[in-house]
Amino acid sequence: MNTLRTVIVETSRSPHAALRPVPIEAVQLEDNFWAPRMKTLREVTLPSQYELLEETGRINNFRRAAGKISGDFQGLYFNDSDVYKWLEACAYALAQRPDPQIEELAERVIAEIADAQEEDGYLNTYFTFERAKERWSNLRDMHELYCAGHLFQAAVAYHRATGRSQLLEVAVRFADLIVSLFGPGKKDGVPGHPEIEMALVELYRETGEERYLRLAQFFIDRRGHRTIGGHEYHQDHRPFRELREVVGHAVRALYLNAGATDLYLETGDETLMAPLEQMWANMVQRRMYITGGVGARYAGEAFGADYELPNATAYAETCAAIANIFWNWRMLQAKPESRFAELIELAAYNGALSGISLDGKQYFYVNPLAARERHRRQRWFTCACCPPNIARLLGQLPGMVYSTDAEGFWVHLYASSQATLSVGGSSFAVRQETDYPWDGRVVLRVDPESPTTAAIRLRVPEWCPAATLLLNDEPVGGRASSGQYLTLNRLWQPGDRLELRLEMPVRYFVAHPLVEADGGKVAIRRGPLVYCLEGHDQVEDPWCTEIHPVRSPNVRLERDLLNGVAVITLPGSATELESWNAELYRDAFEDDSFRRPVVVRAIPYYAWANREPSPMTVWIRRTPAE
Repeated sequence: MNTLRTVIVETSRSPHAALRPVPIEAVQLEDNFWAPRMKTLREVTLPSQYELLEETGRINNFRRAAGKISGDFQGLYFNDSDVYKWLEACAYALAQRPDPQIEELAERVIAEIADAQEEDGYLNTYFTFERAKERWSNLRDMHELYCAGHLFQAAVAYHRATGRSQLLEVAVRFADLIVSLFGPGKKDGVPGHPEIEMALVELYRETGEERYLRLAQFFIDRRGHRTIGGHEYHQDHRPFRELREVVGHAVRALYLNAGATDLYLETGDETLMAPLEQMWANMVQRRMYITGGVGARYAGEAFGADYELPNATAYAETCAAIANIFWNWRMLQAKPESRFAELIELAAYNGALSGISLDGKQYFYVNPLAARERHRRQRWFTCACCPPNIARLLGQLPGMVYSTDAEGFWVHLYASSQATLSVGGSSFAVRQETDYPWDGRVVLRVDPESPTTAAIRLRVPEWCPAATLLLNDEPVGGRASSGQYLTLNRLWQPGDRLELRLEMPVRYFVAHPLVEADGGKVAIRRGPLVYCLEGHDQVEDPWCTEIHPVRSPNVRLERDLLNGVAVITLPGSATELESWNAELYRDAFEDDSFRRPVVVRAIPYYAWANREPSPMTVWIRRTPAE
């Protein structure tokens, strides 16, 4: 369909980026895990989300703003952003392969958006007609700049995917208006919900207009000077360069960090990277769930204090896990270190993927690590930020498998696929064959167009205790260290074959002693997947079940269960709840609870709540290891 470069973050000319992007259309997924989800995205998720955007009046808001229909504005004041995120997801889907239905729907919506834009470039359907005088009067709460940012990102993605410029022209007109209003000597202030920062940098990369980059820098530089109230919730309590902890609304915090990382990639400003590194360490070491989810508190959808990581009341918004991926993808471009790719993989397979049902039609806003029967995915939400956000993340994933640099290419994620990579003017056809994440064997068939010297770097995940590499069936070197990229630099010949063998044992994790919710419990992980117990698979309630950790539990791939999952089976014991009768408490020395041995079956966390309602837990009571 197109010969353009549909990249997620265009760092090809960013002077302080270590890696260069690989276009989405250059990678064709063929695996049994992500490829079916891409198919569902195109055939189910995007069409059904369009119907919901119509049903809930979000697209009618644009028709109303254009004077085509009458009536009141529908929904929340930031509803425009849901339409823009959906369009961005459509762009990535079209980059993967032509789809007349998605293209027709997207073009229809773009026409409505263009018709709603005002002569001076302003575009926000909430602040139209009766609310026009309120524009830019409440940057803290009303999301005008946030909505504009999502428009810019959708426009750039659609232009790259299709070559069509209508939406990009709309975005540029609006961006020019914002540039004329905000900046040094103009209107002061920052967005209460960061998003426009990374969008402006990407618009700069697409158009070459430095005024967009300067405005992104202005918004980051002015943050923390109390122009919107000075609250931690908005990350406005101190200047960005003085930040040391991730605080406040989790999505806002990580979107801000993503934008600051984008700015670093263009400017090399180390006073930005220093706080980014400190906040990354604070998040990973003290404020992140084992699933890669973030945001412990319902109050403010916010980060909690250090080690405040409750399970049943975890907020862990789907959008926050996605924001975690967006930020780490940008950090990876600046510093190609395995730790950033680890978090991308962790959050993608667990904290984010749990946010969408296996059939692609229902969504979690909140992703707890323990739940009773009532917590279920929903068809849609009044605040529907998460459904189109997970759609655009899924569309981006093919562009996260590889990166290139002047020396060769990097393999960040493993999935059966075919890719065409450009390295130093030479073209490499790379075919990846694997049953990942169920199996740790990965084969790369490398076919340069002619013999070419290049470095190929393969990530050895942190969870892998040992890995071996074979070149054309011969061992290469010793065992590779986990949490690093294994590098092989040589003259590559057409037909060369690399085989990476990643040990994928079942591992049991305990939490830091100060994580009160997890004392005396373990979490199960195998490869990139975090596991849970769901009531369907247990003899007794999973909340009353203990496991006996064993070194080599049974692992079986069950293709007919939950679209195909590897199930971990191990010994345990469980309390029969009936033995408690009507009692709430008992004397510990007189407790006669009946416990019996049981077989425990664990499934991947992302797959829970796809059957009838049932209790679930990630952190499981344990007995001493045998």
